[in-house]
Amino acid sequence: MQEQNTEELRPEVVEVRPEVLECDVVRFQNNKEKWVAFVGLLNGEPYEIFTGLMDDDEGIMIPKSVSKGRIIKAATSNGKRYDFQFENKRGYKITVEGLSEKFNKEYWNYAKLISGVLRYRMPLENVIRLVSSLSLDDDSINTWKAGVVRALKKYVPGAAEEEQKDEDIY
Repeated sequence: MQEQNTEELRPEVVEVRPEVLECDVVRFQNNKEKWVAFVGLLNGEPYEIFTGLMDDDEGIMIPKSVSKGRIIKAATSNGKRYDFQFENKRGYKITVEGLSEKFNKEYWNYAKLISGVLRYRMPLENVIRLVSSLSLDDDSINTWKAGVVRALKKYVPGAAEEEQKDEDIY
């Protein structure tokens, strides 16, 4: 049997972000707070992540039935922003503008760092280990960290089943 080169197995690094990425919407709850992660996908693999508290006052009003959409990079006079777009049940496109402006700056900065690691194709298990190992002082940011780990585990084959087994133990 011939050994495969590990470089052949790794996805290609795409440094220039496409204008539109398909995305999954992952909702989670920690400490009675409702959170959401928008995981931008390139060829089915996580490429970037936007996360934060669900907050109707700030304009994050997404029907519970929405689990997929697109993250669109839009040019503005102030630079760029990222919008989330989905189709409602009637087929109309709904756009939540300024996704990159909606969440707490601290979470935005951590998510930007994680997105950079994803973009350069660090193996997902290592990204999850990296996020899990972050030492953060605030309970709220630790809640966020747990949600990000949960959102990314969705893309590791077998990880979701392992997490369910772990939860069944307790």
